[in-house]
Amino acid sequence: MEKSALLDRLRLDGDDRLTMARVLDRAAQAQNRNIPAATDFLSPREQAAASDLLRLAEFPESSALFTGGYEGAERRLILFLPDWLDPSDAEPPVRCLRAAFRPEDGLTHRDLLGSLMGLGVVREKVGDILVSGDSADLLVLDSVADFLVQNWETAGRAKLTVSPVDLSHVHIPAAHCQDVRDTVSSLRLDAVASTGFRLSRGRAAELIAAGRVQVNWRDCEKPDRLVKQGDVVTARGFGKMELAEVGGVTRKGRISILVRRYL
Repeated sequence: MEKSALLDRLRLDGDDRLTMARVLDRAAQAQNRNIPAATDFLSPREQAAASDLLRLAEFPESSALFTGGYEGAERRLILFLPDWLDPSDAEPPVRCLRAAFRPEDGLTHRDLLGSLMGLGVVREKVGDILVSGDSADLLVLDSVADFLVQNWETAGRAKLTVSPVDLSHVHIPAAHCQDVRDTVSSLRLDAVASTGFRLSRGRAAELIAAGRVQVNWRDCEKPDRLVKQGDVVTARGFGKMELAEVGGVTRKGRISILVRRYL
């Protein structure tokens, strides 16, 4: 199937269409030239779209390595592998930089990302930004790593000391989340979202029908869609939650669930 037809099948337009077209170009480069080829960093939603696209294109799943530099990374790139390269021997073009600052500077993810944009570094070249008390570890493409080491000196009024760090030494801050146990009449999306986002079921259904909710990073406008343990639900303006556990049925016929909301 031709590239335009594949993109049409997923009903992609605008920036999404351009991003997915580049994914197909990298896949074709790896196949036609028999060399490794990598995309830029993709958001979780873009990764889901890329997975669907590659499945439609019948691209071998074993030849596409999703990686963000560490286990559990949210923003990841796709490294397309030629048939002669084993995934265990592949070297993704990802590097880790540590930006150290004074604890009293209190820099946030937004502060650091804003300063990067001010240097002219586009978002696609930067993966996760992992902020700790006195430093932040950034996963970046190797094409911008040296530039940042040499030129990234401040974020707002805070001074930075930037140095390379081995990927095996990435600092991963503990996730801030809240576990909520509840019972629901069914595992419908509107019922689970109501618990996770602390909304009335009617309000949750409205958000879903309005196209503001995603399940596993894919748009879903059906309030009656059934979700399962491990599914991740996001809602614009409300954040992210996971259906972490589905338990038994109570005497009143309701289903016990554990929802993990990320703060």
